[in-house]
Amino acid sequence: MSQAAQAISADSEFDRDTSVSLRAPGVYDADLSEGWAILSAVNGGYLLAIVARALRDALPHPDPFTVTAHYLTPSKPGPAVVRTETVRTGRSLATGQASLFQYEPDGTEVERVRVMAAYGSLDSLGDDVRTLVKPPVLPPPERCLGTEDGPAAFPDDSGFSRRVTVRLDPATAGWAIGAPSGKGEMRGWFSLADGREPDPLSLLLTVDAFPPTAFDLGLKGWTPTVELTTHIRGLPAPGPLRVFVTTRNLAGGYLEEDADVWDSADRLVAQARQLARAPRETRVPGAR
Repeated sequence: MSQAAQAISADSEFDRDTSVSLRAPGVYDADLSEGWAILSAVNGGYLLAIVARALRDALPHPDPFTVTAHYLTPSKPGPAVVRTETVRTGRSLATGQASLFQYEPDGTEVERVRVMAAYGSLDSLGDDVRTLVKPPVLPPPERCLGTEDGPAAFPDDSGFSRRVTVRLDPATAGWAIGAPSGKGEMRGWFSLADGREPDPLSLLLTVDAFPPTAFDLGLKGWTPTVELTTHIRGLPAPGPLRVFVTTRNLAGGYLEEDADVWDSADRLVAQARQLARAPRETRVPGAR
């Protein structure tokens, strides 16, 4: 059995909380856990993993190759439904689309996320790799900064921060003490707090798990994602992931973030770009 085909583990909180149940052909019920919320909003990468799990069940190929999501309204913990549609099926790729809905108090469905995705089989890809990008050089995890290094730096105000282990390179964590670099960069280590090893679905969470690069630009506040596209480039090896997130342009109240994810074997296993709304012009104390 390939890594992508592994069954949902009862020991993995991520697997339990991204599980879906088939209600009718192409229709899946889900429950958005408050454990993956940041303040009152559910994390966008977690939502993407739920939709991707439903699409994996609906399509004939196991692995997401490219997933594009538009976030239409903020999602809240509670019941949800994912409606999928197969757009095209081929021998090596299948394309599908899906939307995640939640319910208003009167029972009206509200669309939260709309996704278009292509699925294939990652373990059937060739070994020819030609890349100019290199994994980020990071201090070892024990010399990086996490939630235990002080509530002022990493407020433990959400279930999300207790379900992932993010350890930031101190060189990109100056914003936490009022000294952002102005470069718009975040670098660090990532793993799931319960020890679950990475796979294609958890990579969709990884690319949206780090603090917003806007913090390193001297801004602080909610940075909602408008659109997120993720490319899964390979099956990740076991072990912690290295993540490098950067933004090169903030204009008109919006910024882009580019994320590269490397596995323990030094392979680039995921790439992502998102457009997000920049926080209000609330400066971090000491910002340049």
